[in-house]
Amino acid sequence: MDSTATAATAPPPAPGPAGRAAAQGGESPAAAGPVRLTGYAHGGGCACKIPPGELEEAVRGLVGQQAPEVLVGLDDGDDAAAVLLREDLAVLSTADFFTPMVDDAYDFGRIAAANALSDVYAMGGTPVVAINLVGWPRGVLPMELMSEMLRGGLAVAGEAGCPVIGGHTIDDPEPKYGMAVTGVAHPDRLLRNDAARPGLPITLTKPIGVGLLNNRHKQTGESFPAAVASMTALNRDAAAAALAAGARAATDVTGFGLLGHLYKMVRASGVGAVVDHTAVPLVEGAAEALRDGFVSGGTRRNLDWVRPHLAADGSVTEEDLLLLADAQTSGGLLVVGEVPGYPVIGETVAGSGIRVR
Repeated sequence: MDSTATAATAPPPAPGPAGRAAAQGGESPAAAGPVRLTGYAHGGGCACKIPPGELEEAVRGLVGQQAPEVLVGLDDGDDAAAVLLREDLAVLSTADFFTPMVDDAYDFGRIAAANALSDVYAMGGTPVVAINLVGWPRGVLPMELMSEMLRGGLAVAGEAGCPVIGGHTIDDPEPKYGMAVTGVAHPDRLLRNDAARPGLPITLTKPIGVGLLNNRHKQTGESFPAAVASMTALNRDAAAAALAAGARAATDVTGFGLLGHLYKMVRASGVGAVVDHTAVPLVEGAAEALRDGFVSGGTRRNLDWVRPHLAADGSVTEEDLLLLADAQTSGGLLVVGEVPGYPVIGETVAGSGIRVR
């Protein structure tokens, strides 16, 4: 993408219903019906990630890089890289993109932007600049639809106060969108996934279950406004609250599910965790989607990966575990420490692994 083609510092006005309908359908609905973006992708959102076990095996030979200025690198699979620039300033770098999890192009753009920005918030940082990453089947889907997607991304980045300045596009068989984001943080106030200590509460700042609803949406076309609202909400306020509460360990819950991301954090920190599954908040409609069988393959792979490190009380069902492993897109922060205004779902303990009670 030409860096001048998408440069902007403030979001344009949101499209009206008529404009969005025209962009989504290309033709009138009577003539062709609206385009369903999810029908052009094999997966959706963070559920299309390479499974955690396969990914760790693929990058195993890349860990252990030594550089004194690198505060957070590849070794523990944290949310963003952190490099020390000076005593009071670290730069954060991350990239995230995926295939559509909703059919509305504007909402897809908003969700992808919130998800990419979340990695900076999960490290306790402030995003300062982003660039677009786009794959688009230009001979199949109208370019107006791509523009609508980019408008959505720009709107959420504008809400975050983060300019989107350029990017890169490729002609791709599947639509894909995300951002590479640069942020800043104080090096002494980083939220890291290797800094958890035993005996502390575990807080979750967004409900889970959007993966189930995204899968239902892809298969049935039903819309779930509560899921879209959750996925487009920035983690900015939650991160600020976590820092104000003195937290030092956190991660965001995305494609590996709550159990997968919690396991990565306790493994990196050398502690264990207990989760009370009845305390975990659910997005509206998630329980029904689970009951009706809308579990993605990514969610099942998440549970398979963490199961060897998981113990469940007798009253905890397989469905309960699948829900806790649900592949989230733009999920909340999982914080070690109590964060006022957000639910506590468990605690860290001495030892290793995760117990679900």
